[in-house]
Order: sequence, then structure tokens, then C-alpha cells
Amino acid sequence: MIVVSVSDRTPARPPQATDGMVWIPGGTFLMGSDRHYPEEAPVRQVTVDGFWIDPGPVTNRDFDRFVRKTRHVTVAERPPDAADYPGAKPEMLVPFSAVFVAPRHQVSLADPHNWWTPVPGADWRHPQGPGSSVRNKPDHPVVHVAWADVTAYAAWAGKAIPTEAEWELAARGGLNGAEFAWGDELSPDGDWMANTWQGEFPIRNTCEDGYQGTSPVGAFPANGYGLSDMIGNVWEWTSDWYTGHVATRPCCTAAPRPSGPEQSIDPRDPARIPRRVMKGGSHLCAPNYCRRYRPAARMAQPIDTSTSHLGFRCVIRP
Repeated sequence: MIVVSVSDRTPARPPQATDGMVWIPGGTFLMGSDRHYPEEAPVRQVTVDGFWIDPGPVTNRDFDRFVRKTRHVTVAERPPDAADYPGAKPEMLVPFSAVFVAPRHQVSLADPHNWWTPVPGADWRHPQGPGSSVRNKPDHPVVHVAWADVTAYAAWAGKAIPTEAEWELAARGGLNGAEFAWGDELSPDGDWMANTWQGEFPIRNTCEDGYQGTSPVGAFPANGYGLSDMIGNVWEWTSDWYTGHVATRPCCTAAPRPSGPEQSIDPRDPARIPRRVMKGGSHLCAPNYCRRYRPAARMAQPIDTSTSHLGFRCVIRP
């Protein structure tokens, strides 16, 4: 087991609360999993300093306030720069974002392009594309935000994006080593504890949890730290660069990153876009396809890409 010690200087008492944020006491916990996907292994001890974290993902209402104050234009609303995508056809260089579109019949689960569609005009205001709106969803998590968008929001708010270790410690809610954020059963006593996919992905969602697509923040029980939607609903950005396996690359909070942008690039990607770690799973995670509705789960996300199932929350470090 790898032991990573960041600091033993966790304050005995938390500093003054900020904007309803939740204080996460620093400490050592078991990070990762040896029972699921290889990129989560090995389980190792990680020590993290205490920090404040948003009680839920940033909502459409929150992001709207930021945009009104700063006039920020998200990556999904800007035409891609041709210099960043050599060989791309001119008709492809239009503002767009990736939207989940359920296929009409069963398809190969090996190719995500069978359900992910680049939709021109899809952005945080129009999550399914032109004609859709978040006007009646102010309390849903904001989506279609790329890395530049979440860091711009965090800077405006005087906050930061959590590291992977900070995020996972918070998601576990004090249950060190538990399978889920609420214990070891996916649906204890038949209760759905998070917004995930029930049924056969990607063609049939039975919506036993009450939702198809995103849900209002706080619609499901909070974890032991009082945090909502750490699991399911939307994936969340973290600040760590991604590598496929963490056995020789334990995550930490304050120490220099063991990997950088170049090490995070998917070698199959001709555009060579660096990737960050995203955590928590989403409403599209299903038992027959993506069992990533767990604190230990992690996936890579290109920093230039936004989707209809990816959001974020912020932290403050004392």
C-alpha cells in the first residue's frame, strides 16, 4: 500500500464559513479501489488538509449570475480555433457541445459515439441544443462547461477546483473504504440514493429514481458530510491531470503533481488535447455499462470538451 502524506497541520477548528460551504476535516483515508476499473487501483492511504467545499454542484442559477457579472462566453459558445485542430473541415469549426442522444435500438457499448452527438448550438443555456432551455431548471447543475469555464468561475468566486484527492475524501462522507458514498449497497432498502440510470443503457431508462436527465441539486440524500450529488447527476471536474493507472502515481493535495499535461494526453487523439480527471459518475451511469457511481471511480476528460453530463463544484483552502 502506498502512503502519501500531504500535511499534518490540519486546523483543530475550521476557519470562518463562506457562502454556505461545508468544512471537510483533513485526515488520512483509503483512496481508490481494487475491485472495479484498473485506473482506480491500487487502494492507498492519502492524507489531505482540511478545506471548504460547495455543498452541491454549481447550478444554472449560480452560473447565470457569473455570466451576467463577467460577460463570460463559454468554450461551447465559441468557434474552435483552426490552429488547434489541424486538418479539421471548416464546416466542423462551429460552436458545439456533446449531447447524449439515446439510440433507437441496442448498439455496441464499445463505441461512445453511438450515443454522444456533437450538437451545434448546445451550450449551458441550451443543454439539448437549439430550442432547449434551462429557464425552468435554475436549481439543476450547470453543464456544457469546459475546463476554461470552470476555472474562470472559480477565480471570479474566489475559490478553486478540488484536487482528485480532496474530491474523493469529501465524496466518501466519512465512510472510509465504503463502496458508495452512503455505504456498501447501491439501493439500501430499495431506495435510490443518487441520480443514475436504471434499465438497459443506452436505449431504455426506467427512471425508477424519478429522473431522466439531470435532477435539481439536493433531490437525493446528502452524504455524511452534508454534501449533495457527489455521486450521480453530473460528473464533476477536478484539477488533477489524468493518467490511466495510478499505481505508480498516487494522488496528493499540496505536493507537486507527478504528471503533467503531456502525460495526460490520449495517444489515440490526433489533436493531442490534455485531459483532467472527472469524478462521481452521472445520470448516465448504469450497471450494464458504467459502474462509476462510486467515490473511487474516475475518468479522463479533454480540457477543451464540454458535455451534457459534466459540471463542477468549488473549494476554498485555508
